[in-house]
Amino acid sequence: MPQTSAMQGSTETDHNAADPIVEVRNVSVTYDLEHRDAMVLDDVSIDLRRGEILGVVGESGSGKSMLANAMMDAVEEPGITTGNIRYYPESGTEPVNVLDLSERELNDLRWEEISMVFQGALSSFNPTMTIRGHFEETLQAHEYDVDEGMERAHELLSDLYLDPDRVLDSYSHELSGGMSQRALIALSLILEPNVLLMDEPTAALDLLMQRSILSLLDDIKEKYDLSILFITHDLPLVAGLADRLAILYAFELAEVGPSEQVVRHSQHPYTRALLKAVPSLDAPLEGMKPIEGSAPNPAHTPDGCHYAPRCPLATDECHKGAPPWDDIGDDHRTACFHHDDAADAVPFEHEQEVTRS
Repeated sequence: MPQTSAMQGSTETDHNAADPIVEVRNVSVTYDLEHRDAMVLDDVSIDLRRGEILGVVGESGSGKSMLANAMMDAVEEPGITTGNIRYYPESGTEPVNVLDLSERELNDLRWEEISMVFQGALSSFNPTMTIRGHFEETLQAHEYDVDEGMERAHELLSDLYLDPDRVLDSYSHELSGGMSQRALIALSLILEPNVLLMDEPTAALDLLMQRSILSLLDDIKEKYDLSILFITHDLPLVAGLADRLAILYAFELAEVGPSEQVVRHSQHPYTRALLKAVPSLDAPLEGMKPIEGSAPNPAHTPDGCHYAPRCPLATDECHKGAPPWDDIGDDHRTACFHHDDAADAVPFEHEQEVTRS
């Protein structure tokens, strides 16, 4: 396989780099819209490392959810996923080529190895079934011992600071938003997966409940030996939780690195613009600035750097060719022709800080 700029961007260099649990290489997702391809994921390459929390951040419609769906080969038709996705059940073992699996193998993979928590628990639960019914149905569908599985359900719910008996005997509409979302997290872990994909899991919750759930994730990750991909449009929200951040813009990666480095020393103008567009306790409100312009239509992505039409640093070369990936720090990479000038072009009035959850 030829080494493209995207692959260069995902080259792993630290002590965890040799132990990925999921490898994504040159993955694209396209839809044929009246004989014109609509690109909703464009040649993305990145690793989810064993035992880490990787935050995937970008504006709505940037391809974040599509990346998670592609990792489970769950892109709905007529979407077409290309590239390579390899899952390593254990360190040093032969990988599972996810895109080559049969429907039966995918069904097992999606709950038993890689599980997903979607945004909005109420839309994920069947309102005519109790929470207990959801757990039992999942266990039966995968031929797990129901009694043993329900013992695990009690433990999971307790770990998420819920009353197991009350929650299990309730219908989803009888629970608060925060309780429903935590019950959904417990359900996603009932078959003991190694990987948890979380798609905007706290977006429908108030700030206090968001912080509460995030503070639980670190404990859950350690106790159940999980690797977590956390998708959000809110960069500050995930920065204190994630070990690394991957910034997506218009279906392609823009910057990848350790959370603190990306937040405090980002060298991509889009990442810096994202940070300026959200409230910060350390900066005055007047320092906030929305990102001018709008993201491109999937059927009309620009040539060259996708961010060029909105970028204050864009030159002719940005519009003509894809920028190469450059190493700008320890395990920190960015795809920008003019990354050395990003700090001056998009300055911060106050130094950005990362507060661990």
